[in-house]
Amino acid sequence: MEKGKKQVRLFYCVECEELAHKIAKQSELITLQSINWRSFDDGFPNLYINNAEDIRGQHVAFLASFSSPGVIFEQLSVIYALPRLFVASFTLILPFFPTGSFERMEEEGDVATAFTMARILSNIPISRGGPTSLVIYDIHALQERFYFGDHVLPLFETGIPLLKQRLHQLPDADKVIVAFPDDGAWKRFHKLLDHFPTVVCTKVREGDKRIVRLKEGNPAGCHVVIVDDLVQSGGTLIECQKVLAAHGAAKVSAYVTHGVFPKRSWERFLHNGSEKAFEYFWITDSCPHTVKAIANKAPFEVLSLAGSIANALQI
Repeated sequence: MEKGKKQVRLFYCVECEELAHKIAKQSELITLQSINWRSFDDGFPNLYINNAEDIRGQHVAFLASFSSPGVIFEQLSVIYALPRLFVASFTLILPFFPTGSFERMEEEGDVATAFTMARILSNIPISRGGPTSLVIYDIHALQERFYFGDHVLPLFETGIPLLKQRLHQLPDADKVIVAFPDDGAWKRFHKLLDHFPTVVCTKVREGDKRIVRLKEGNPAGCHVVIVDDLVQSGGTLIECQKVLAAHGAAKVSAYVTHGVFPKRSWERFLHNGSEKAFEYFWITDSCPHTVKAIANKAPFEVLSLAGSIANALQI
């Protein structure tokens, strides 16, 4: 065993099985563990943590995916149980924090479900090693770190190093510039990408419509990569691509850490014959359902978080 490194027992939810195996391949220090995910006839979970006595005194982690409200309760049941099994420490890896974009109230009566989710996770029992470490990638709004209570230690990681590594491999790497679809994305990511030239778009209201315009920078003749934390319908990215192409961009690609794509909205981006609005569309494997759906479909490429998560488990 490497000196000063932890042996980690990694449990995982059903839909994260592929990512869990990739993480385990990154290090001999990570051992996969299993849970029996069953249901009673009434639909409520009937769960069993295998070899529960063997994890006493061990560093334990759980890889979660809160992809829909229907799977959250069964995973929370396990997440709340594991720290109480006399483990040395407990780490929860939740690559995508799903309610992150619902973090503020615009009028009385709005419910900020990001705060609700943070409160639920803040009540994970303390293990023998102290508070739970909570690993999240590219949370939608940085101020959400203050939503968590003192029983958890949030560790906010980013997928941007994976993107930078991929951009340097491109044949036209010297022609790459980064575009931000709005000021929020610029604030969020520009310091991580400051050695690339940048373009910033903005949304302006015209009547009842919100129009995407070029705010600053010149994309002419370049391979422009739009960077954001997540994509839902993809409408903003498509409008941004049109604006960049109209201003002379030679190619347009996109990167988001979280490819949420509800209702198969990824289909809007598929290459259709000779028509290629997006040269590449990079996502990470933070949303396992999407990864399965877009496998081997251009322009999509998956940049795996496995190595980054394996490193985070040693913190």
